Amino acid sequence: MVHALEHLVVRHTHRLPTPTGPSGDGAAAARRFDAALMTAGFKLSGELLERLSGFAEPTVVETAVRTLATVRELVGDHVRHNVYFVDFPANVPDTLDFWMTCVAEAFRDGDARADAVDRLGAGLLDLLTLPSYGRYRHTYEEMLAAHDELIAAAGDRLTVLHPGRDADHEVTGLYLALAGSTTPLGEERLRDLSVLAGHCADGPQPETITVRENRAVVNLARLRAGAAPLLDTVTDVLRLACALAEGDVTLREPTRFRALLRPYRRALLAGLDAVVAASPAKLADVSAHREAWKRLGERLHPHEYPHWPDAAEVFAVARGERTVPSLDSRVEELLGRGDVTGAAELLAAAAPGRLFRAVDRLLRDAADDKERDAVLAAVERTAPEVSGRVVLSVGEHVRNRAGGNRERRVFVNREGRAWVTDDTRPPLTDSVRERLVEVLDAETRRRLPDPGRLLIDPDVLDVALPLSGRAASAGLGVLPRGSVSPVEGELLRFFTYWREAARTTDLDLSALVLDEDFATVTWLSYTALTDVGGRHSGDITEAPDGASEFIDLRLGAVRGTYIVPQVHVFSGEGFDEVAEGFFGFMLREGEQGGRPFEPRTVRMKSDLRGPGRVALPLAFRRDEEGRWHAHWLHLYLRGTPAANRVEEHRVSIAVLLRGLFGRTSLTVRHLVALMEQSGARTTLWDGRTVPDVPVTYIGLERPDGLAPGSRVVTPENLRDLLPA
Repeated sequence: MVHALEHLVVRHTHRLPTPTGPSGDGAAAARRFDAALMTAGFKLSGELLERLSGFAEPTVVETAVRTLATVRELVGDHVRHNVYFVDFPANVPDTLDFWMTCVAEAFRDGDARADAVDRLGAGLLDLLTLPSYGRYRHTYEEMLAAHDELIAAAGDRLTVLHPGRDADHEVTGLYLALAGSTTPLGEERLRDLSVLAGHCADGPQPETITVRENRAVVNLARLRAGAAPLLDTVTDVLRLACALAEGDVTLREPTRFRALLRPYRRALLAGLDAVVAASPAKLADVSAHREAWKRLGERLHPHEYPHWPDAAEVFAVARGERTVPSLDSRVEELLGRGDVTGAAELLAAAAPGRLFRAVDRLLRDAADDKERDAVLAAVERTAPEVSGRVVLSVGEHVRNRAGGNRERRVFVNREGRAWVTDDTRPPLTDSVRERLVEVLDAETRRRLPDPGRLLIDPDVLDVALPLSGRAASAGLGVLPRGSVSPVEGELLRFFTYWREAARTTDLDLSALVLDEDFATVTWLSYTALTDVGGRHSGDITEAPDGASEFIDLRLGAVRGTYIVPQVHVFSGEGFDEVAEGFFGFMLREGEQGGRPFEPRTVRMKSDLRGPGRVALPLAFRRDEEGRWHAHWLHLYLRGTPAANRVEEHRVSIAVLLRGLFGRTSLTVRHLVALMEQSGARTTLWDGRTVPDVPVTYIGLERPDGLAPGSRVVTPENLRDLLPA
């Protein structure tokens, strides 16, 4: 097996493929491997330790080297995390005192003195012009020497790696799981699928590929391997063309099509011709991406292939030479005439999934109970034809339409960009909502398989269902947007790391503290280095070789209800442009000590990849009993082109959070309740013992010692819990 694929298996499944190599006495090497893993917060399961011990020592060592590199990158320990203040969190100075120290040092610097005097004489203080501001003043090794070793604690994270099958089976299994996912994948997983699809093009394939972006990636691999692509809509062909041009298969961003090899042109045109010949009505989908089709036509030259006349019709529609009313235009025409029942019936016959997505509007536009009953009847009749993900998504939407007293409405697009506006929609009546929820829950319950005996980790019950892979960033310990998880520890430490690609880039880590009414209590940032119970590690303003910032908070001393960590682009490259960028948080006990970054204490690390100039990965809330919980956001705000600061965005962030915390997400608890209604036997796991019979386990981490034949669902494969 190509070792480059092994790290994908470890990262996605926390399983280690069985290595290939001679047998021997590798017990000592396996124990050293296990000890090294523990420094990064990982550990071999008992079964995996025993299995590796049966290989020759060189095989174990080679496996250890590769795996350690993978898990260290997963947790963020593959880079050097330095701090501005060498003994952070100790001895962080008062902000104004620190700035005055920087000014005094500039006066003593012969090269900087004249400029500093001129600026201060004009009443200005630009921190970025001071020689000692924003740049590390000590080496990484000097920083390490200033800190004691971390004292191990029972609460330190320990992620267990379990044994997998041989490499080929594990790679194929991961490919089938990603390609056949019923939910859209995030950007990183889509890239991984592309790599896996190329490797597995000649092997087993999923029975169905329902997510169109996944199909485009798989089709690209099939085309390059000489196999026929899987196409059943004209848009499938357009996505495949985008994949060939290394463009955006989601069709959100325009793709610059390039000249195509003749075999690829023939495959695209032949596929397009077959789709339209089988169903001419699918020409109605062309207008949604008219400009992209025009640009693609310039590269495909359909006029050179007169034996595929139906393919040429696609480009005639795109150019406006032929008119084919789209489904949307037909629906709008009916609604314009006030025919809500006709619109519902059209959608039910042509696109049941779109009927479900439009049900709120149809119910609001209905003139009377008769029309509302017709819409609800169409929903109930077509429910078996709609994907499980859409059924659940509409159920979540309906549950959040209670009453009409919500003043603000929160929008989050596919890229994670969030904004708030007035909610002007009239409410849905309680009877309508209750009937819809009953229909949707019944359909979900019908599709859920019999899980047998359920073993549930209580901490997973409030994890939101991953109705879209784009609702979570890639990383370690990351949960979908809307999830809530307990936070246990005395010290909460945020960290961010970035490395600029081409331009000087300054990212700033900040934390906003709000009261129960979302009013500002205080904040920590480069403009406020200290506060009661909190310390900032200091501002770093450039990162050609990478830079880190930290915030340390003693949870018991926080004066507020909400803590909102955030990363701002002050200048330079955005989150989508930097060579590397990530955020995370650690939890420690008060006397553990250690370096600013200790991988064993990292609870979450996620990539920073999104639009806008302000990142909001998650927020922390203290409940009435004083316990803290993490609420997962994965959001990005537009911000301003430069000089973003927590002070300027605190009001808009408070408004956004007020709206978000008023919403209810569908969680694992919802599906477990539906399975229990169908007769499933549920046991809450005590965190120690496991049954000696096969179970379906749902939890945050896979426990060791599950009986053979058990099914395991953790956040890494939580999408498998959703009914198809």
